[in-house]
Amino acid sequence: MNENKIKIVVADPSGLGLFGLAIITLVASSQKLGLTSGVSLVIPWAIFLGATAQLFACINDFKHNNTFGATAFGAYAFFWYSVGFTWLIQNGVFGETLALMADTKQLGFAYLGYLIFTIYMTVGAMETHKVLFTIFVLIDFLFIGLTLTSFGIIPEFAHQLAAYSEMLIAIVSFYGSAASVLNIHFNRIFLPVGQPFKIFKK
Repeated sequence: MNENKIKIVVADPSGLGLFGLAIITLVASSQKLGLTSGVSLVIPWAIFLGATAQLFACINDFKHNNTFGATAFGAYAFFWYSVGFTWLIQNGVFGETLALMADTKQLGFAYLGYLIFTIYMTVGAMETHKVLFTIFVLIDFLFIGLTLTSFGIIPEFAHQLAAYSEMLIAIVSFYGSAASVLNIHFNRIFLPVGQPFKIFKK
């Protein structure tokens, strides 16, 4: 008996995932830098672009058997879901009791955990390409700034470090997204992303 096999081709989701990261870090950094105020209109971008777009990229990277990409997009997707809900709590959407009981040091521990995660993902990014490596290094600095701010350690400097790192993440992620889409679309290197460092992979 002959079996008909259907091959499902899944496109590379990196362009969409990096675009989601670029948009949310652009919008969020505008608030940190004082260009805008409040987080009311940052929340939808956190949930739909920062979180959902990266979760979509995560799921499709798993289909590509890309453990590194799927883990990265998935982890940061759930980060932005958490951030979105954190802002909702802090702004009293779920009641005054939760808002009043919020302890930002708990955020500090969450940011510290993400810093640890990002550090070892930065090592992995060294063997992907230099644009992605640059994004991860900037995310390292973002989490250093967020962690220090949440623990009240050199808060002014830490806040500025987080703000400028986040803005740079947006800029480099836009480039990475464009490179991912256009290089595949034109089937050639339209925007170079830099060769991997070739330190760990033989």
